Amino acid sequence: MKLRKFVISALRNITRNRMRSLLTMLGIIIGLASVIALVALGKGSQADIESEISSLGTNLIMVKPGSTKTHGVRGGAGTKSCLTMDDVTTLAKSAQNIQYVSPLIRVSSQIIAGNANWNSSIEGVDTTYPMIRNYELAQGSFFSRRDIKVKAKVAVLGQTIVDELFFGQNPVGSRIRIGNIPFKVIGVLAEKGQSSMGNDQDDIVFVPFTTALYRMSDGETVHDIMASATSESAMDQAKAEITSILRENHGITIGNDDDFEIRDQAEIVSMATQVTGTLTMLLSAVACVSLLVGGIGIMNIMLVSVTERTREIGILIAIGARSSDILIQFLIEAVILSLSGGIIGVLTGIGIAFGLGKAMGTQVIVEPSMIIISVGFTAAVGIFFGYYPAKKASALNPIEAMRYE
Repeated sequence: MKLRKFVISALRNITRNRMRSLLTMLGIIIGLASVIALVALGKGSQADIESEISSLGTNLIMVKPGSTKTHGVRGGAGTKSCLTMDDVTTLAKSAQNIQYVSPLIRVSSQIIAGNANWNSSIEGVDTTYPMIRNYELAQGSFFSRRDIKVKAKVAVLGQTIVDELFFGQNPVGSRIRIGNIPFKVIGVLAEKGQSSMGNDQDDIVFVPFTTALYRMSDGETVHDIMASATSESAMDQAKAEITSILRENHGITIGNDDDFEIRDQAEIVSMATQVTGTLTMLLSAVACVSLLVGGIGIMNIMLVSVTERTREIGILIAIGARSSDILIQFLIEAVILSLSGGIIGVLTGIGIAFGLGKAMGTQVIVEPSMIIISVGFTAAVGIFFGYYPAKKASALNPIEAMRYE
């Protein structure tokens, strides 16, 4: 018997019991659709996270104060006030692998414009901050070196502040009050939207760091230092320079721990993608169980089919069919069932992934290699779980098979 005849015969036997064949494929369809959808959404989420973290800045390095320790109890990162403007100045002058550096003084305050008011985060930064964090202006301008020098009361607003206080109108040139201090609005930032953590990146006001430090804070403490390495390949050297300079500035001797922490984009990306990657793998592993269940379903149905067609098998052997022909015949049926379920599962999974991605506002990435592997895996499931019934059919005694009722 030729391969074409095997396939035609297999298709005829499958279509003869359409409902049973569909129910047999259902486990494969559900399992594969789940795997495709979860992996596509997982890959898309990783891409979204990487894109979002990249938007935080160019070769971004963040220096944060360390933690306090009282009677053996640590207060957590940022609880120890140790960063100063002297640290920022020394880094700007001495670090060879740092392109930009800026202090960050963070204050929470009520912002008032006319009869409207809004509570938001005020950040005092240097003129280099937009380059470090990849901020762009939609209107007006950022503050200048002169504004930094004279502690000017000027502000650049995020889009959320504009919407809440000016109802979408151009606020450039308007006056606002931050706490009890009057400020002039000189610019509006381009919209960035929400982060993956749900934080509104547009709910922000930037002022000169000198203004925030001396007019709105204690005049000494720098909450964070933000820096940008000269290139991605120079990140490690830049971090080493920062560590060396700050340890010397803070008088930390060999053998003692740093009183600050340094983080970069690579660490953030690694942590975020590791979490999403692990979750995707776990969910995919659970979905793979459905594929195994589907494979067992195929084996079960094929065993039933062997029993039902015992007499037919005996006749085929009697008229010259070899045991290998019977084996191939049943294997092809199992593979066709499995592949059909796999193809339907792939298409269903892609549809579900794009549907959920649109509803959740998440990017969806369907890799061709994943589809090829999935379809190949379903074919392997068909062969693996179809072999035993096929072998059983090929081993039937033709005389007994023909007498079977």
